[in-house]
Amino acid sequence: MTDRAVADDRPERQQGGAVYYGWVNLAVAALAMVATLPGRSQGLGLVTEPMLRNLNLSHVDFGKINLVATLLGSAFCLACGPLIDRFGSRAVLSVVSAALGFSVLAMARASHATSLWVTLTVTRGLGQSALSVVSIAIVGKWFVRRLPTAMGVYSILAGVGFVIAFPGVGYAVQRAGWRPTWETLGWVLAIGFSTLAWIVVRRTPESIGLSVDGGEQLSTPVSDESEVEWGLTLAEAMASPAFWAFALGGFAFSLVSSGLMLFNEAVLTEHGMGPKTVLIVLAVITFTGMAANLLGGWLAQRWPIGRVMASAMFLLATALFSLPLARGPGFTYAYAVTMGTAAGLVTVVFFMCWAQVFGRRHLGAIQGAAQLLTVLGSAAGPWLLAESIERTGSSTPLLFALGPVIAALGLFCLLAPKPAAQTTLAEVTAPSGSDSHR
Repeated sequence: MTDRAVADDRPERQQGGAVYYGWVNLAVAALAMVATLPGRSQGLGLVTEPMLRNLNLSHVDFGKINLVATLLGSAFCLACGPLIDRFGSRAVLSVVSAALGFSVLAMARASHATSLWVTLTVTRGLGQSALSVVSIAIVGKWFVRRLPTAMGVYSILAGVGFVIAFPGVGYAVQRAGWRPTWETLGWVLAIGFSTLAWIVVRRTPESIGLSVDGGEQLSTPVSDESEVEWGLTLAEAMASPAFWAFALGGFAFSLVSSGLMLFNEAVLTEHGMGPKTVLIVLAVITFTGMAANLLGGWLAQRWPIGRVMASAMFLLATALFSLPLARGPGFTYAYAVTMGTAAGLVTVVFFMCWAQVFGRRHLGAIQGAAQLLTVLGSAAGPWLLAESIERTGSSTPLLFALGPVIAALGLFCLLAPKPAAQTTLAEVTAPSGSDSHR
């Protein structure tokens, strides 16, 4: 059944004060981001130790397997993006969710290093890469003027979902073991979530007779979204400094956060924090980040999007400088608040900038290319941090080296001009009188 076929017999068309159906798609998109958990470092960290014991592998062996799997899996970003533009987010979300579920099931049955490497590569590619791309693209296809608010809400929902999912899955691993837990997750994704995605998600508002952002209802559904969607091609977007400003901002944050999250206890303990303080710091970062998601959405309605990303980079650089210097609980928690605020701002900007600046028509391809860089950052971060600790005995040299680089990147984000080929959606959403070319 096509999107157009269901347009006339489903209660999705906006009638009077009915809730805009884009919010329904947004909720499923946030759930899809949570569903990437089996393919993310944080999710894999929940099963790493029992899995290595079960397969008789060392941490060094797994580190090599994970690095190669993450790098190869990043290629899924480039493949997924154009598929979204061609076949729509509904179809791609359903297929990717089902495929991820079956890859998790296969990983639960891995019996040696080779089978783990193959299944981990596919799980990384479908989860961390492909499913992340389609999740973000869904929101960008349904919102333009209200995109800052929508992405703030999306980030909060995804954050709450992860807060619930991580301890839930961790508890299940402890009680039932990693294989039964991974099998259950696989079936939930392969059958449950993929079915939900097919039933609920719709390709674009125009495909079911709605206007983007929930404006005036269209007289008939639009079967060819290119008639109403504007957007630069991937090549045109990549020729713009703005693309590299936002993409490198996402890369830098992914590099830093992946390293600090994977080795959080070791790094924080090195700088004088006890076990209880480590837990409090992580909690402060998490909840500050969720609050900063709303702050980012609010700022994006009042500031040029480049200025918001620049602010996030300056805060991230400040956090990297302050962590080695933190002495006492006051400075320690100040670091946590700074880091959490940077994380929340980067998340919102990275989710919303592509549709706002480059348009909706080729959104999937553009986001896929940008997501590729964040995946590469997540692979490089732990490796660089581990090298710093091994060679110097401390994380401080790396943190001090990255600080100025990220601060310079913030300046680039502040000054990078938007695409000059034609009027962009950033001008539609920017506040009156704002410096929208930055």
